[in-house]
Amino acid sequence: MMDKQKIYPRSKDRETVYLKNVVTDPAVIVGDYTMYNDFVNDPVDFQKNNVLYHYPINHDRLIIGKFCSIACGARFLFNSANHSMTSLATYPFPVFFEEWGLDINHITGAWDNKGDIVIGSDVWIGYEAVIFAGVAVGDGAIIGTRAVVTKDVPPYTIVGGVPAKPIRKRFSDDTISALLTERWWDWPEEKIARNLAAIQSGRIDQFK
Repeated sequence: MMDKQKIYPRSKDRETVYLKNVVTDPAVIVGDYTMYNDFVNDPVDFQKNNVLYHYPINHDRLIIGKFCSIACGARFLFNSANHSMTSLATYPFPVFFEEWGLDINHITGAWDNKGDIVIGSDVWIGYEAVIFAGVAVGDGAIIGTRAVVTKDVPPYTIVGGVPAKPIRKRFSDDTISALLTERWWDWPEEKIARNLAAIQSGRIDQFK
């Protein structure tokens, strides 16, 4: 079973990491077994290369569930990347508070704060996909390659495109409902191992 401190899931693979064990920012919360693969940069540097505009002053969080698969170059774009849409100017005057004699405590007024990014469990995020601040991605969803996700994604829904739009549901409504009730990713490891054949063959009726 999982070594809670293990970084590399596979002994000869240094391009794939258990993400929970390489992030250090307490505002980046990752569940067990979620993995990130990067064949361009060191995957250990996920926090620096993939979690962008994530400044402590804004107090926003990236929350990722268990058993997620995150492909190379997927990025999470936080609130500080925004510019205020209510201002008459797009220029972020509060960021340059020294130049304009503004109060440093009002720096977050330079952008619109849309909240945390929350990713459910068993989510697959494709190559170079971008997920925007304030977005919630439901359990079991799939984010297509280079999709730009600006709105919430329902559970077990495949989305793609720019901006990302639903393509189809992965399963029937009854199966989705049953999966969201079972929440297999929260089972003890021994029970998951016992049910791997049923999980991999798509047979929720064979769960035991």
